[in-house]
Amino acid sequence: MELSLVVIFWYGIVHAFGPDHLSAIADFSIGKNQKKTLLITSLFAFGHGMSLFIFAKLLESVEISSEVLAYGDFISASVIIGMGLYLLFLVGAKRIHLRKHIHENKEHVHIWFGKAHQHTDDSLAKTSSLTLGLLMGAGGVRGMLITLGAVSGGNVDFLMVGAFTLGVMLVFGLFGVVMLYINQNILRSLTNVRRTFTTIGVISLLVGTNILLG
Repeated sequence: MELSLVVIFWYGIVHAFGPDHLSAIADFSIGKNQKKTLLITSLFAFGHGMSLFIFAKLLESVEISSEVLAYGDFISASVIIGMGLYLLFLVGAKRIHLRKHIHENKEHVHIWFGKAHQHTDDSLAKTSSLTLGLLMGAGGVRGMLITLGAVSGGNVDFLMVGAFTLGVMLVFGLFGVVMLYINQNILRSLTNVRRTFTTIGVISLLVGTNILLG
């Protein structure tokens, strides 16, 4: 059993390096502060693991064809493409705003979206990242079930999914640190913000399109 958990943990690490996952995290964590960035990545990983667990338990009692499971990839790709288009819309419509101020002799940068005098609700981003993790779990369910079936005889329990989620969370957390570095060191001017959002938006479109065409 211990060896199975180690295998599943490492599979979670490999699985998390998928460009669709990293693109999704970048879409939601770009422009956020340290606390929000790490929270968003953790919620995404948790939602991803829970979604895979629910699908795994469902498939133990209900036979679902591979064609139906393939719709999970379509959902994942659609979400990523939608987020890419949204980021590009924010840039094109000039709905990304930046303000600097000095607090306790340290410069702080605030980035927000929408109208220039209105701040967006951060709780929406947190809820959306959890929901996105749940939705994208549908896209990875086939690969995870194959791995779980190979090491456990097809019997999936919460401990196994927990090991998988920890592996995913490790990579997502490290990538969250990368995004935090970008947020704190590169997004210091509105020009850099718009360039970075444009880059991530285009990457999201390319990743999502590649999934649909793959």
